[in-house]
Amino acid sequence: MTSALGRQSQVEAADESRLADASVRSDDGAAGTETADPLAPVSEAALAAELLHRADHERDLMRRAQADPTPQRRSEIIACRRANADALKGVVHRHGWPSADRVGATASTAALMILLHAPDLDFQLSCRDLIAQATLDGRCPAVHLAYIADHCAVEQRLPQFYGTRVNPATLRPYLIRRPESVDERRRDVGLGPLEEQMEALRHGC
Repeated sequence: MTSALGRQSQVEAADESRLADASVRSDDGAAGTETADPLAPVSEAALAAELLHRADHERDLMRRAQADPTPQRRSEIIACRRANADALKGVVHRHGWPSADRVGATASTAALMILLHAPDLDFQLSCRDLIAQATLDGRCPAVHLAYIADHCAVEQRLPQFYGTRVNPATLRPYLIRRPESVDERRRDVGLGPLEEQMEALRHGC
Protein backbone atom coordinates (compact mmCIF):
# COMPACT_ATOMS: atom_id res chain seq x y z
CA MET A 1 0.00 0.00 0.00
CA THR A 2 1.44 3.38 -1.02
CA SER A 3 1.99 5.86 1.81
CA ALA A 4 0.62 9.42 1.74
CA LEU A 5 4.14 10.71 1.23
CA GLY A 6 4.65 8.19 -1.56
CA ARG A 7 1.52 9.32 -3.37
CA GLN A 8 2.53 12.97 -2.96
CA SER A 9 5.94 12.16 -4.40
CA GLN A 10 4.41 10.36 -7.38
CA VAL A 11 2.02 13.23 -8.08
CA GLU A 12 4.88 15.73 -7.96
CA ALA A 13 7.10 13.56 -10.17
CA ALA A 14 4.31 13.34 -12.74
CA ASP A 15 3.89 17.12 -12.60
CA GLU A 16 7.58 17.64 -13.24
CA SER A 17 7.59 15.26 -16.19
CA ARG A 18 4.59 16.96 -17.81
CA LEU A 19 6.09 20.39 -17.19
CA ALA A 20 9.39 19.42 -18.78
CA ASP A 21 7.72 17.95 -21.86
CA ALA A 22 5.29 20.83 -22.36
CA SER A 23 7.94 23.50 -21.71
CA VAL A 24 10.13 22.24 -24.54
CA ARG A 25 7.21 22.03 -26.99
CA SER A 26 5.51 25.35 -26.34
CA ASP A 27 5.83 29.03 -27.17
CA ASP A 28 7.57 28.86 -30.55
CA GLY A 29 10.78 27.52 -29.12
CA ALA A 30 11.27 30.36 -26.64
CA ALA A 31 11.57 27.88 -23.81
CA GLY A 32 14.57 26.19 -25.35
CA THR A 33 16.62 29.23 -26.38
CA GLU A 34 18.72 31.82 -24.60
CA THR A 35 19.00 35.44 -25.72
CA ALA A 36 20.82 38.57 -24.61
CA ASP A 37 20.03 39.63 -21.07
CA PRO A 38 21.29 42.13 -18.47
CA LEU A 39 22.82 39.19 -16.58
CA ALA A 40 26.33 38.32 -17.68
CA PRO A 41 26.58 34.91 -19.42
CA VAL A 42 28.62 33.48 -16.53
CA SER A 43 25.96 34.64 -14.07
CA GLU A 44 23.22 33.07 -16.17
CA ALA A 45 25.08 29.76 -16.27
CA ALA A 46 25.75 29.87 -12.53
CA LEU A 47 22.12 30.70 -11.82
CA ALA A 48 20.90 27.84 -13.98
CA ALA A 49 23.30 25.44 -12.26
CA GLU A 50 22.13 26.51 -8.81
CA LEU A 51 18.47 26.08 -9.69
CA LEU A 52 19.07 22.64 -11.14
CA HIS A 53 21.18 21.58 -8.15
CA ARG A 54 18.52 22.68 -5.68
CA ALA A 55 15.71 20.96 -7.56
CA ASP A 56 17.78 17.78 -7.90
CA HIS A 57 18.55 17.78 -4.17
CA GLU A 58 14.88 18.03 -3.26
CA ARG A 59 14.02 15.28 -5.74
CA ASP A 60 16.64 13.05 -4.13
CA LEU A 61 15.19 13.72 -0.66
CA MET A 62 11.72 12.84 -1.94
CA ARG A 63 12.99 9.52 -3.33
CA ARG A 64 14.63 8.70 0.00
CA ALA A 65 11.48 9.63 1.91
CA GLN A 66 9.35 7.48 -0.36
CA ALA A 67 11.58 4.49 0.35
CA ASP A 68 11.89 5.31 4.07
CA PRO A 69 8.91 7.50 5.13
CA THR A 70 10.12 8.55 8.58
CA PRO A 71 9.51 11.85 10.43
CA GLN A 72 13.20 12.66 9.92
CA ARG A 73 12.89 12.32 6.16
CA ARG A 74 9.81 14.54 6.15
CA SER A 75 11.66 17.15 8.21
CA GLU A 76 14.53 17.10 5.73
CA ILE A 77 12.12 17.83 2.86
CA ILE A 78 10.50 20.70 4.76
CA ALA A 79 13.89 22.23 5.54
CA CYS A 80 15.04 21.80 1.94
CA ARG A 81 11.94 23.46 0.54
CA ARG A 82 12.30 26.36 2.93
CA ALA A 83 15.95 26.86 1.98
CA ASN A 84 15.18 26.57 -1.72
CA ALA A 85 12.39 29.13 -1.43
CA ASP A 86 14.69 31.57 0.37
CA ALA A 87 17.31 31.14 -2.34
CA LEU A 88 14.72 31.68 -5.08
CA LYS A 89 13.49 34.83 -3.34
CA GLY A 90 17.03 36.18 -3.53
CA VAL A 91 17.26 35.34 -7.22
CA VAL A 92 13.94 37.02 -8.01
CA HIS A 93 14.83 40.08 -5.95
CA ARG A 94 18.16 40.55 -7.75
CA HIS A 95 17.32 39.43 -11.29
CA GLY A 96 13.57 38.98 -11.66
CA TRP A 97 11.97 35.68 -12.57
CA PRO A 98 14.47 33.20 -14.12
CA SER A 99 12.60 32.85 -17.38
CA ALA A 100 13.31 30.20 -19.98
CA ASP A 101 14.94 32.62 -22.41
CA ARG A 102 17.50 33.54 -19.74
CA VAL A 103 18.43 30.27 -18.05
CA GLY A 104 17.01 27.67 -20.44
CA ALA A 105 13.89 25.53 -20.29
CA THR A 106 15.20 22.96 -17.82
CA ALA A 107 16.47 25.46 -15.24
CA SER A 108 13.36 27.61 -15.56
CA THR A 109 11.22 24.53 -14.94
CA ALA A 110 13.39 23.77 -11.90
CA ALA A 111 12.70 27.28 -10.61
CA LEU A 112 8.99 26.72 -11.07
CA MET A 113 9.09 23.44 -9.15
CA ILE A 114 10.92 25.20 -6.30
CA LEU A 115 8.25 27.90 -6.37
CA LEU A 116 5.38 25.39 -6.34
CA HIS A 117 6.84 23.78 -3.22
CA ALA A 118 7.62 27.04 -1.43
CA PRO A 119 5.83 27.51 1.92
CA ASP A 120 4.91 31.14 1.14
CA LEU A 121 1.72 31.91 -0.77
CA ASP A 122 2.45 35.66 -0.96
CA PHE A 123 5.74 34.92 -2.71
CA GLN A 124 4.02 32.49 -5.05
CA LEU A 125 1.39 35.07 -5.94
CA SER A 126 4.00 37.72 -6.70
CA CYS A 127 5.94 35.29 -8.89
CA ARG A 128 2.72 34.24 -10.61
CA ASP A 129 2.37 37.81 -11.84
CA LEU A 130 6.01 37.87 -13.01
CA ILE A 131 5.51 34.58 -14.85
CA ALA A 132 2.30 35.91 -16.42
CA GLN A 133 4.22 38.86 -17.84
CA ALA A 134 7.08 36.64 -19.02
CA THR A 135 4.55 34.37 -20.75
CA LEU A 136 2.90 37.36 -22.39
CA ASP A 137 6.31 38.51 -23.63
CA GLY A 138 7.14 35.05 -25.00
CA ARG A 139 9.95 34.49 -22.48
CA CYS A 140 8.31 31.58 -20.65
CA PRO A 141 6.13 28.72 -21.86
CA ALA A 142 2.44 29.11 -21.11
CA VAL A 143 2.41 25.84 -19.19
CA HIS A 144 4.46 27.49 -16.43
CA LEU A 145 1.72 30.04 -15.91
CA ALA A 146 -0.91 27.29 -15.97
CA TYR A 147 0.78 25.43 -13.12
CA ILE A 148 1.42 28.41 -10.85
CA ALA A 149 -2.04 29.89 -11.55
CA ASP A 150 -3.72 26.61 -10.62
CA HIS A 151 -1.54 26.23 -7.54
CA CYS A 152 -2.37 29.70 -6.24
CA ALA A 153 -6.07 29.23 -6.96
CA VAL A 154 -6.22 25.98 -4.99
CA GLU A 155 -4.25 27.48 -2.09
CA GLN A 156 -6.78 30.35 -2.03
CA ARG A 157 -9.63 27.80 -2.05
CA LEU A 158 -10.72 28.86 -5.53
CA PRO A 159 -11.42 26.68 -8.59
CA GLN A 160 -8.38 26.03 -10.77
CA PHE A 161 -8.39 26.56 -14.54
CA TYR A 162 -6.32 23.72 -16.02
CA GLY A 163 -6.69 20.80 -13.61
CA THR A 164 -2.96 20.58 -12.89
CA ARG A 165 -3.41 20.38 -9.10
CA VAL A 166 -4.31 16.85 -8.03
CA ASN A 167 -5.35 15.75 -4.57
CA PRO A 168 -2.88 12.96 -3.67
CA ALA A 169 -5.43 11.37 -1.35
CA THR A 170 -8.04 10.86 -4.09
CA LEU A 171 -5.91 11.12 -7.26
CA ARG A 172 -8.54 13.46 -8.67
CA PRO A 173 -8.10 17.14 -9.56
CA TYR A 174 -9.17 19.78 -7.11
CA LEU A 175 -12.26 21.78 -8.17
CA ILE A 176 -12.01 23.10 -11.75
CA ARG A 177 -13.64 26.24 -13.12
CA ARG A 178 -15.78 25.50 -16.18
CA PRO A 179 -14.74 21.82 -16.37
CA GLU A 180 -16.58 21.30 -19.66
CA SER A 181 -13.90 23.35 -21.46
CA VAL A 182 -10.84 22.37 -19.43
CA ASP A 183 -9.31 20.25 -22.21
CA GLU A 184 -9.42 23.23 -24.58
CA ARG A 185 -7.51 25.34 -22.07
CA ARG A 186 -5.04 22.51 -21.46
CA ARG A 187 -4.43 22.13 -25.19
CA ASP A 188 -3.68 25.85 -25.44
CA VAL A 189 -0.78 25.50 -22.98
CA GLY A 190 0.60 22.24 -24.33
CA LEU A 191 -1.03 19.76 -21.94
CA GLY A 192 -2.91 16.63 -22.97
CA PRO A 193 -6.52 15.78 -22.06
CA LEU A 194 -7.20 15.74 -18.33
CA GLU A 195 -8.57 12.20 -18.24
CA GLU A 196 -5.45 10.86 -19.94
CA GLN A 197 -3.36 12.54 -17.25
CA MET A 198 -5.51 11.03 -14.51
CA GLU A 199 -5.36 7.56 -16.03
CA ALA A 200 -1.56 7.70 -16.28
CA LEU A 201 -1.31 8.92 -12.71
CA ARG A 202 -3.56 6.15 -11.37
CA HIS A 203 -1.53 3.51 -13.19
CA GLY A 204 1.68 5.04 -11.85
CA CYS A 205 0.35 4.86 -8.29
